[in-house]
Amino acid sequence: MPSPTIRRRAYPVLLLLATALAAGCASTRPGVPPGGTPSPPAAPASADQPAAPDPTGSAPPRTTPATSASPRADLRHVFPVRSGKVAYHKTHSGYPATDIFADCGEPVVAVTDGTILEVSRVDRFDKRGPLGPNNGGLSVALLGDDGVRYYGSHLSAIADGVAAGVRVRAGLKLGEVGRTGNANNVCHLHFGISPRCSGQDGWWIRRGVIWPARYLDSWRKGGNRAPASEVTAWQRRHGCPKAP
Repeated sequence: MPSPTIRRRAYPVLLLLATALAAGCASTRPGVPPGGTPSPPAAPASADQPAAPDPTGSAPPRTTPATSASPRADLRHVFPVRSGKVAYHKTHSGYPATDIFADCGEPVVAVTDGTILEVSRVDRFDKRGPLGPNNGGLSVALLGDDGVRYYGSHLSAIADGVAAGVRVRAGLKLGEVGRTGNANNVCHLHFGISPRCSGQDGWWIRRGVIWPARYLDSWRKGGNRAPASEVTAWQRRHGCPKAP
């Protein structure tokens, strides 16, 4: 059935909705509370669904073969949702990430230049389990040329031509805001920032390891605050955890 959208006049109460949503996410997204003790994973991690042709998507992005390069610190960054009306919390339930609230169907764009790492075009979430691997529903993970992984989930659609290995530019449309996965029937983009852990790209890392809000604040105002140094410092301290 068609996905209902948030009424535009409802944005003043979005933060109240966010509080309710956070409570729901806490019950369906096992994680590590700030300063808390890690809880064991509910099920083994699984890889995202490989990209498949999307006949209903937007025009395909211009792409070039992926190439390896040293991380760049001078990249342009943009806000991940292209909409005049968005809202987001500074915090998130259970682990560092941000839920960006916007109408379903609003464009989700590449935060910076980079290469698509993973695409999930099938919503496999089932509240009966397993919890964790499939929480994001439709999602896209981008490895920026700054060496940072940017993850967006709960999408309603993935743009045509977006697939693992595709090169994209900052601002290119990747998909649309939705409420797939464990979005609790609220249209929003789950946005996470993390390192790419070679050989250990579990969902508990991909969903986010540092708080994005201060970077989102900068990008929304046209600034270019970069998370690469914070992500690098986090990985030096924690490595690549093998479980939540």
